[in-house]
Amino acid sequence: MRIGARLIDPPVILAPMAGVTDRPFRQLCRRLGAGLAVSEMTTSDPGLWHTEKSRLRMDHRGEDAPIAVQIAGYDPAMMAAAAQHNVAGGAQIIDINMGCPAKKVCRVDAGSALLKDEALVARICAAVVRAVPAPVTLKIRTGYSAAQRNAVSIARIAQDCGIAALTVHGRTREDQYEGVAEYETIAAVKQAVGIPVIANGDVLSPARARQVLAVTGADAVMVGRGALGNPWIFREIAHHLATGGTLPPPSFAEIGATLLEHLVELHTFYGDGRGLRVARKHIRWFCEGHPGSEALWQSVNRVECAVAQRQKVAGFFGQDGLAAAA
Repeated sequence: MRIGARLIDPPVILAPMAGVTDRPFRQLCRRLGAGLAVSEMTTSDPGLWHTEKSRLRMDHRGEDAPIAVQIAGYDPAMMAAAAQHNVAGGAQIIDINMGCPAKKVCRVDAGSALLKDEALVARICAAVVRAVPAPVTLKIRTGYSAAQRNAVSIARIAQDCGIAALTVHGRTREDQYEGVAEYETIAAVKQAVGIPVIANGDVLSPARARQVLAVTGADAVMVGRGALGNPWIFREIAHHLATGGTLPPPSFAEIGATLLEHLVELHTFYGDGRGLRVARKHIRWFCEGHPGSEALWQSVNRVECAVAQRQKVAGFFGQDGLAAAA
């Protein structure tokens, strides 16, 4: 699949997730097979661009191309300026967020709340496309509610405005993340437009990825929650789509070594204090389901030193030597 001139291979994409898809996690998922990794949602408010949170979200040093940055907001001029700011900072693809269902985003009429106002959708898309030479993509839901499932109309508007590719999450804004994703609307969007369509929602395994592509006719799949604690899902999906075969799951030792490497990257990226806190959720996700993981989680929550955190994780996986080397 191509987004503008950019080849996305394999067609398996890491979804933008606030608080998750920071640079270390994006790099990890790219190493393990993701064809593209989209940044956390970045604000279009220029007054917030120089905060520590925004600075870290806009840090792309060492990332493999193409670099994709998601922007969020409701004002066309501010969104255009945000796109320009991020392209100047290294972004090679700009993604517009009209899919986030979070209340704090929707109550300022951003994210999926924008789907209620098709005229505003058109103004934002057109303004961002005009503002930057990079291809612009759009992420939406199937609609604001079951009564207003207007993804096909939004998709046509987006295409007319010059949007280069469209991601559709198979739920409405009202659904949040409850229930199961529906793919009929994504299939209808694919039939309605000529630009690439990316299917998102409940892509939790290689078999589901193949099924979603078959049902929707989409050009790629986007993986969100399925990657939490399981970044290997990208190579597994890519292998299954290419060959029909199934890769073995990572060994316990590989999980431990990968997690320890990721902890070092998080501690380096954020510094020991914030890195320690950000790392906790990753430890829980990576270790969940393994015997003794709950005891490890309780123990890790009590430490206030990055080195001690890595030592406890190394002990859990029997890899104390790796912790010392880190």
